[in-house]
Amino acid sequence: MKKIPVIIDCDPGVDDTAALLLAHQMPELEILAVTTVAGNVSVDKTTINAMRVRKASGAGYPVFSGAEHPMFREPVTASGVHGEDGFGGVEMEIPDDEIPAEKAWDAMYRIAKEQKGELTIVATGPMTNLSIALSKYKELPQLVKRIVIMGGAAIGGNVTPAAEFNIYVDPEAADMLFQSGIPVYMCGLDVTMKAYITPEELEKVGALGSPQAKLFHDVFQNLQKKALEEWEQPGVALHDPVAVMYAADDSIFETHHVGIRVETKGEITLGKTVTDLYSDKQMEHNAYIVMDVDRDAFLKKVMDLMAKY
Repeated sequence: MKKIPVIIDCDPGVDDTAALLLAHQMPELEILAVTTVAGNVSVDKTTINAMRVRKASGAGYPVFSGAEHPMFREPVTASGVHGEDGFGGVEMEIPDDEIPAEKAWDAMYRIAKEQKGELTIVATGPMTNLSIALSKYKELPQLVKRIVIMGGAAIGGNVTPAAEFNIYVDPEAADMLFQSGIPVYMCGLDVTMKAYITPEELEKVGALGSPQAKLFHDVFQNLQKKALEEWEQPGVALHDPVAVMYAADDSIFETHHVGIRVETKGEITLGKTVTDLYSDKQMEHNAYIVMDVDRDAFLKKVMDLMAKY
């Protein structure tokens, strides 16, 4: 089987941690690099956490640090959800690996050229690194096969009533991405909220016994409590794992070809992903929106992949 060459652009982050653990075991993916961006926590912390997960999973991909703040706005973080360190309160030694001097956006361009149009980028944080790469390298859209993002929603939001966190943090960057000409597949809250894991199911992952399965289990504990008690959800949504799962195999998902733009001016609607999915008035169909998932099949994949450690 020919593997899909991918860069994972992320802001670990609890669910980014799970996504990286799962992606390492996906036979369909060849992880060429992980790039980090400020989002859930500051970029120095997201970079440390990416290196922690790399060491925990036994992976050998390089980690490149990226943007410290959004393109035009003050930083917004989610440390209240992911913990001050972004690692869900899990204590783990900080690796002393040297961080490459090459920045995330330069690594994206270099690797895209090397892959000659076959590269997939999976973005599970704000799109700032991507927007910088697009601004700096005008030919990048011709070098990237597709971008799969975790972000946005056709309806609703989780940081405001209108906006999902990753888009809200840097709406200008996200809108630039949707206008880039690269096929963008948006795994937003419409699908990720359906891909939840209950406390009982999370315990089954932890019971697999490996250090990686224990990390997957432990990193979600505080967030699981919030999901159940504060947000009255049946379990914690595996937002970022949805994006890497979709990149590897979209057969268990429902996808629609639509138009998507991002609101960058409004106060109440800032960061809203505007789509014509439910509209009689059609936009240019510049992207794809993922709306549903076979949850049973999704969770079976999670268990099977974590059992490989």
